[in-house]
Amino acid sequence: MINSKTKSLKILIGKAGLDGHDRGAKIVARALEESGIEVIYTGVHLTPEMIVETTIEEKIDAIGISILSGAHIHIFDEIFKLLKKNGLEDIPVFGGGVVPQDDIDKLKSLGVKTIFLPGTPLDEIVDWINENIEPRAT
Repeated sequence: MINSKTKSLKILIGKAGLDGHDRGAKIVARALEESGIEVIYTGVHLTPEMIVETTIEEKIDAIGISILSGAHIHIFDEIFKLLKKNGLEDIPVFGGGVVPQDDIDKLKSLGVKTIFLPGTPLDEIVDWINENIEPRAT
């Protein structure tokens, strides 16, 4: 079992776009839950609008998006535009999946806090969340 700090966090883990491969996202969601972090796993084939709507409804502290489809720059850009439109640009967004190394800097310039590539140890993901994500004032 992975240990977590005691702060209470609520993280959205979702799959955006046409990508239907969610094994990695489910494994990460499970590791976060086992560490004491509340996870809202939204499933596959989400639009950026659906992700932001769920973020608002569930009072999410951070958004984690799993991407394998190659549409990562467009999807993250749309999520950031919608967060800003809704006054939620303070919500941290991170990603995981198959992302070309050359695109990671582009994603970070959009506002993505970090990208976890395949093979990242689960405890490294949990530790990063605990060190970088704070509960939002609601």
